[in-house]
Amino acid sequence: MGSGPRAGFGELDLPAVQPGSSIMPGKVNPVIAESLLMVCQRVLGNDLTITTAGAAGNFELIVTIPVVAQSLYESITYLGAAAQNFAVQCIDGLTPTAKGPELVEKGLMLATALAPVIGYDAAANLAKKASKTGQTIRELARIDTKLTEQQLTELLDPTTMVEPSDKILPTSG
Repeated sequence: MGSGPRAGFGELDLPAVQPGSSIMPGKVNPVIAESLLMVCQRVLGNDLTITTAGAAGNFELIVTIPVVAQSLYESITYLGAAAQNFAVQCIDGLTPTAKGPELVEKGLMLATALAPVIGYDAAANLAKKASKTGQTIRELARIDTKLTEQQLTELLDPTTMVEPSDKILPTSG
């Protein structure tokens, strides 16, 4: 979601916490997220150490308790510090770009919201035409349907598509 600066999704701007990419000037590398991944890899290694150390017990005697304790302590310490660093250095500085809403508006899935009103076939045709022409569903619906701008605004509101609703849409008829 933070890919870019001009290609990819680019829905989020990551905070720049170090100089840019060594191979792509202007790019912000996700170094804080990468550091969190490295900590997770270390914790997975510690988990394997704990597992094999626990399995090495004989006769109700586990001589590997020191390495189990050290690995567990290290994992807890690293995860706590990494989570705090990730929250402060990355999450707190994330900013949305306009690309997310633009991608939704350009998405063909908006035709789904029109299907109960204009019919499945008409909605499918709008989606096909939008795919071929690069126009949005909204633009084509203004031309090809009798829906008012107010109706289009209500029907094509993406927030209504991600939350459950008891609202019954009128059918064409």
